[in-house]
Amino acid sequence: MIIVAGHLDYADSAARGSVLEAGKALQQATRNEEPGCIAYAFSADPTHDGRIRVFELWADTESLAAHFEHANYHDMREVFHMHPRSGGEVRKYRCDLSEPMYDEAGNIRADFITA
Repeated sequence: MIIVAGHLDYADSAARGSVLEAGKALQQATRNEEPGCIAYAFSADPTHDGRIRVFELWADTESLAAHFEHANYHDMREVFHMHPRSGGEVRKYRCDLSEPMYDEAGNIRADFITA
């Protein structure tokens, strides 16, 4: 599994809002049309006026690579460039282990049961 996470910074909440609104349909299209897309969301950071939080979850590297060739990816890049960015960083992570955050009794766990 591949996690893509990070942030994109814009000058203010107006620019951020414009980008988020313009990208809604592309986010849904990516979820609906692209095999291996488990999650694909760009959202406003509630504590930073110009920041967009990036979160994507892909089944494998092949599906992420296919996304990079898809029109949705190229169109979303155009949306992200509607306004000048003042910073940001997006990284990809290979996730080899996943477990529920809570155990059967409802207790939260920071450690992994099957490490």
